[in-house]
Amino acid sequence: MNKVPLTVIGAERLRAELHQLKTVERPNVIAAIAEARSHGDLSENAEYDAAKERQSFVEGRIAEVESKLSNGQIIDPKLLDADGRCVFGATVELEDLESEDKVTYQIVGDDEADIKLGKISISSPIARALIGKYAGDVAEVQAPGGVREYEVLDVKYI
Repeated sequence: MNKVPLTVIGAERLRAELHQLKTVERPNVIAAIAEARSHGDLSENAEYDAAKERQSFVEGRIAEVESKLSNGQIIDPKLLDADGRCVFGATVELEDLESEDKVTYQIVGDDEADIKLGKISISSPIARALIGKYAGDVAEVQAPGGVREYEVLDVKYI
């Protein structure tokens, strides 16, 4: 399986979620199943069906998170020798050359991406266009509305 790039913070969040699932969610689901079983006939027991469905979700998520962590490649941008280039984990300040709007994005893994927090996925068109660029370079991004040009103002490794 391919390596999944993760930032240090993203890996910590996955570990915390896994801990929560195993120590809180899984025991709660087991207790809910036991409670539903005590109500008698399982064939018409909606509580039992709901608890089993929840158990299936929790176990599936545990397997998914464990897989991501075992296949994860944790990248700390502070330790990279990128010489000012845009790389995974870098925080990039951009200016849209058309609208002159300035934005700041951090390039992160797919699971960590959240545009509201300024985190864009490494597989997004804008991140792919930025990789390898330096401050002062112009990145052309193929967007649904056409080509957009962004000037890289600054690259930080936070």
